[in-house]
Amino acid sequence: MDDSERADSFYARVAAGGKVEADDWMPDPYRAAILKFVEMHANSELMGVLPEREWILRAPTLRRKLALTSKVQDEVGHAQLLYRVAEDLGKPREQMLQDLLDGKTKFHNVFHYPTESWADVGIIAWLVDAAAIVSQQALRDSSYAPYARTMKKICWEESVHIMHGRDVVLTLMNGTDRQRALVQNALDRWWGPLMQMHGPPTDPARDKDLLWRIKSKGNEQLRQEFLSIYVPRIRELGLRIPDPELRYDDGAGRWHYSEPDWDELRSVVTGHGPRSQERLEFRRVNRALTQWVRDAIIGRAAAAA
Repeated sequence: MDDSERADSFYARVAAGGKVEADDWMPDPYRAAILKFVEMHANSELMGVLPEREWILRAPTLRRKLALTSKVQDEVGHAQLLYRVAEDLGKPREQMLQDLLDGKTKFHNVFHYPTESWADVGIIAWLVDAAAIVSQQALRDSSYAPYARTMKKICWEESVHIMHGRDVVLTLMNGTDRQRALVQNALDRWWGPLMQMHGPPTDPARDKDLLWRIKSKGNEQLRQEFLSIYVPRIRELGLRIPDPELRYDDGAGRWHYSEPDWDELRSVVTGHGPRSQERLEFRRVNRALTQWVRDAIIGRAAAAA
C-alpha cells in the first residue's frame, strides 16, 4: 500500500475500536494530534499543583497538610507519567518543558486562576478534579493504548483526590457561618472556569480527536455528565450554584445553562489569565535553580554509558 492507502486503513482501524501502540506505524497527523493532546495534559498536571501548593504551609491541621502534600505529589507523578507517554511520540521532554515555559504550549484554564482561601483547596480537589476525571475516564478508551493504560492509574488516584476535596468542603459547611461563606465565595469564583473547562461544543463530524478516538466523548457530553453528577451533590450541601439559567430539561434530557465566556477561555489558555505569567515564572526560576541536579545526574549517566 502507498502512504495514502495505509493511512486510510489506519483510520478505519482506530474508528472501529483498534488500538495503537507506540512502535506501530501511524500517520503524521494522528501522531501530531495525540502528542498535542497528551502534552497539554502533562503540562496541566505539572502546572495544576501550583494553585494548591501555596496552601500546604497554611493548611489548618497537620492531617490536612499531609493530605494536601500527598495530592500535590500525586499530580506531579501524573505529569511524569504523561511526559513519558508523549516522549514516545517523538518529542524530547526537555523540549516539552521549554515550550511550556516559553508559552508555546498550553495548560488547562483552571490552573491560571488565584486561590484566595482554604475553601478554594476544597473546591479545586472536589469539583475541578471531578470535572477533570469525567474527561479522564473517557480517555481510558483512547485509541492510543499507552495513553489509555496510563489513564487507568491516574483516574484511580484522582478519585481519592475528589474524596479529599469533598471532605474539606463538608467540614467547612458544617462549621461557622464564615466558613460556609468562604465555600460559597469559592464556588462563585470557580463556577465560570469550571463551565469553560471542557471547551466549547464541537461538531462530531469534524472533531478529529473524536473521529480518531483520541477521546471517546465530545466536550458538551462531558459537561452534561459533570452537571448531572455534581449539581445534585452541590445543592445537597446547601450551596447555591451561581447561574440563574441552570436547569434540567426533562423533555430534552439535558442541562440548560448560561453560555460560558469562550473569549475568556481562549485568552486564559494562551497565557493571559490572572496568574498565568506568575506561575510560569515560578517554574522558570525553579527550573534554573535545580539545573545543577539534572546536569549532575545526566552527566554521570552519559559518562557511565
